[in-house]
Amino acid sequence: MPYQSLQTATDLPAPAARARAQDPVKRTYARRAIWSATAVWALTRLWLVSAALEIGPFHQPGGLDRSVDEFYPRWFAVLSGGAFPAHDVTWQYPPGAAAPILAPGLVPFLDYGHAFVVLCALCDAAVLAGLLYAATRRGSSMAGPWLWIAGLSLLGTVPWRRFDVMVTAIAMAALIAAASRKAWADRVFGALTAVGAMIKVWPVLLLAGTGRGGRTRTAVTYAAVAAAVSAACLALTMPHAFSFLSGQKERGIQIESVGSLPFHVARHFGWSGGWAERYGSHEFVGPGVQWVVWGSQALSVLALGWLLWWRTRSDRAAVRVLPDAALTAVLLFVVTSRVISPQYMVWLVGLAAVCLLRPATTQRPVAWLLLAACVFTVAEFPFLYAQLRADADPLAIAVLYARNLLLLAAAGLSAWRLWRATAGAHRADHRACGGLAP
Repeated sequence: MPYQSLQTATDLPAPAARARAQDPVKRTYARRAIWSATAVWALTRLWLVSAALEIGPFHQPGGLDRSVDEFYPRWFAVLSGGAFPAHDVTWQYPPGAAAPILAPGLVPFLDYGHAFVVLCALCDAAVLAGLLYAATRRGSSMAGPWLWIAGLSLLGTVPWRRFDVMVTAIAMAALIAAASRKAWADRVFGALTAVGAMIKVWPVLLLAGTGRGGRTRTAVTYAAVAAAVSAACLALTMPHAFSFLSGQKERGIQIESVGSLPFHVARHFGWSGGWAERYGSHEFVGPGVQWVVWGSQALSVLALGWLLWWRTRSDRAAVRVLPDAALTAVLLFVVTSRVISPQYMVWLVGLAAVCLLRPATTQRPVAWLLLAACVFTVAEFPFLYAQLRADADPLAIAVLYARNLLLLAAAGLSAWRLWRATAGAHRADHRACGGLAP
C-alpha cells in the first residue's frame, strides 16, 4: 500500500488538513439546514393547504380565492370537449394553459377543486426539492429555499387555488438548469422557457439575461422550436387555440394595479367613474381611464426598450446575471401592467428565490421588499378586497398603496442594482482597457 494512503489528516499540509476536518462539519450543517427548512415548510403547508382544501380544523370559511371553484371547472368542461373557450372573455391565456386546467381530471377519487389544490401542493413540494438540491451546490446559499417557504406562506391560500405555482415551477427549473455549465444547460433552459411561456406569457422574459454569443443563440433557438412545435400541435388538435390574442384588447385598468391608484383617491373627490366586472376581473371605467391605459402600455414599451439597451451595455458572463435579469424584467412588466393580481406575487417570489441561491446576487434587498409586499397583498386580497371594491375604504386603499409602492420600489431598485453590477462594471472594464474591451 502506498505510503500516501496511510497519511492522516494531521500528516497532511495545513490547508489540506483544515479542509478535510471542515468537510464533516459542513455536511452536518447542510443536513441540519435542509431538515429545518423541510420541517418549517411541512408545518406551514399543513395549515395553508388544508385551508385551501377547505377541510379539517384549519379550514377558514370565506376569504378564499374562488377561481378554482368558478372559472376553472367551466374551462375544464369546454377544454375536455376538444376546443378552447372561443367566446369566453375571461379566458386570457396561451394554449398551453389547457394543461394545468385539464390536469385535475387525471387525479382519481377527488373532485375537481380538491384535485387542483393537491396538484399545486405537489408542485410546491417539487419547487422546494429543486431549491434544496440547488442550495447544496458549492458556493450556493439556503436563502433561496427559505424565501420560497416564507413568501408563499405569507400569500395565504392563493398559491394553491390558481395555477401560477405550476408555471412558476417551470420557470424556476429553467433558471436552475441554466446555472449548470454542462452542454445541455442552455438547450433545457430554452425549452423550459418556451413551455412556461405557452402557459402564461411572462416566462419569455427569462431570456432577457442570457449570455452573449452562442448561449443566447442556443437558448433562443430551442425556445423558438419548442414554442412552435407545441403551438402547432395545439392549434391542429383543438380549435380556437389563439383566440386569447384578441379577447383582451379592450381591457382597462384593474382595481389592484399601479395605474388604479389615482382613481381610488379620485372616488373620494367626486370622480364620476366607477368599477365594472369585465374580462373576469374588476376594472375602473370612466373619465381618464383610457389615458392611464395608454400610459401603462407606453411604460411597458419603455421597459422593454430599457432591457434591450441594458443588454447591449452589460457584462452577462456571470452565472448570477440570468436570474437577476429575469426578476428585474418581470418586475418591470408587472408594475407597468394594467393588471396586478395576487398570484403575480408567486412569480416574483419564485424568481427571487432562485436569485438568492447565489450569495453574490444583486437582488437580496429586492427580495426583502417582495416579502413585505406579500404581507400587504394577503391583507388586500382576500381580507379587504370587498371594501376596496365597494366603498373605497381608506384602510383598504392604504394597504393597496403600500403594496404597489413596495412593488414600484422593488422594480426600481432591482433595475438599478442590476445596471450597477453589470453595465456599470462593463463600462469600467472598457475604460481600463483603453476602449478595447469586448
